[in-house]
Amino acid sequence: MGTAFPQTCSEVATEPTQIAIEGIDEPTILQYFERLNAGNFEATSQLFALEGMLQPPFEAMVIGQTEIAAYLQKEAKGFILLPQQGQQVLESENLENDDTEFLVLGKVQTSLFTVNVSWTFVLNPNKQIVLAKVNLLASLQELMHLRQ
Repeated sequence: MGTAFPQTCSEVATEPTQIAIEGIDEPTILQYFERLNAGNFEATSQLFALEGMLQPPFEAMVIGQTEIAAYLQKEAKGFILLPQQGQQVLESENLENDDTEFLVLGKVQTSLFTVNVSWTFVLNPNKQIVLAKVNLLASLQELMHLRQ
């Protein structure tokens, strides 16, 4: 799919982009990326269940809508999320009740670097995010290079 993604942070802030992810048509997940790319962290946090959790790479779990909004405001400014493809996970040991798990692969672009990322989303039956887990898909050597 040839989806055009914004190239600069100012484009992201002023022009929310419709996200298309190959293999994903779940509106909550699409809105997550659209709202984050627009810099609308409060609206992004509202996609989470009241006690929803965000698991950033190498950091403690962030729990609750207010805390997630504050974390994103502090840590995600200027990020451009470039999801590329995804799928619903058919069987998972982590699921309760009628929760649904999705895996999305893509990149995150910052002002300093671009890194491959995977996102795991668990949605409850009300289509609220129970868990959003972000994993960097880079070798230790690549991560050390980014640090310099």
